[in-house]
Amino acid sequence: METIIMLSITALMFVYLLYALLRPENF
Repeated sequence: METIIMLSITALMFVYLLYALLRPENF
């Protein structure tokens, strides 16, 4: 697996977790 793909997936997961923490009522 390429590094760019891994970084992209990690970034998406981080943004999703951050959004969930900021808006728990919508989680």
